[in-house]
Amino acid sequence: MRRGPVLALAAATVVLLAAGGTWVLYGSSWLRVEKVAATGMDVLTAEQVLGAAAVPVGAPLVSVDTDEIEGRVRGRLPRIDSVDVVRAWPHGIGLKVTERKPVLLIEKDANFVEVDASGVRFDTVPKAPAGVPVLELNAGRSPSARRFDEERLLHEAVLVASALPEPIAKQTVQVKVGSYDSVVLELTGGRSVTWGSGEQSDAKGRALNALLKAAPKAAHFDVSVPTAPAASGS
Repeated sequence: MRRGPVLALAAATVVLLAAGGTWVLYGSSWLRVEKVAATGMDVLTAEQVLGAAAVPVGAPLVSVDTDEIEGRVRGRLPRIDSVDVVRAWPHGIGLKVTERKPVLLIEKDANFVEVDASGVRFDTVPKAPAGVPVLELNAGRSPSARRFDEERLLHEAVLVASALPEPIAKQTVQVKVGSYDSVVLELTGGRSVTWGSGEQSDAKGRALNALLKAAPKAAHFDVSVPTAPAASGS
C-alpha cells in the first residue's frame, strides 16, 4: 500500500475518533450530570448547599464549570469557608464543603453575630452557640481609642479567642476589651483572666492552660506576661 493512502486513512481515523469522543462527552446521554452530593456540613443542610450550587442536572459532565459552582456556593452561603467541586464520572458532581467556625460572638439586638478566626462576620443567629465567648467592647474612654478603632480591637479579640486551647475556650464566657492592651477573659465559675494585648496569644494560651491545672481553685489568672504567669484568690 502506498504511503499516501495510509496517511490519509490514519488521518481520517483520528478525525473520526475525535468526533466520536466529542459526541460521547457532549452529545450523548452517557456522561451527563445525574447526581449531585454535598458533604462536610455541620450547621448547613445538604439542601441548602445544593440549592446554592445550582448544578445543571442533565448537562454534559465535561461542560460543568466547577469554578462557577464554587463561586455561587461561597457567594450565597457566607458560612462556607471553602468548597471543593469535583466531577465523579460518569454521572456525578461532588461538593466537599468546609464551614466557618465561630470563635467569637458579637451581641446585636437579640441576636448574635458569628465571627471566625479570620475576623469574618459570617452569620447572625438567634441563639448563642455553646462554648463560644461573647465580645464585650468598652474602649470608648481608652486613651488609645483614636489609634485603635473598633475593627482593630475586634481583631485583637479574635486573636485571643483563636489562641485559646479548646478546653479553655469552652469555659470562656466573655472576651472583654477595654483597649488594645487590656483584654480580659471571663470564665465559668466567676473566674477571670488578665490577658493583656493579643500579642503572644499562643504562649498565653499555653500558660493559662498550665495555670488552670496547677491552681484549679484560683479565681484570677494573669498571663499578660506569659513567661511569668500568676494565679490568685480562691
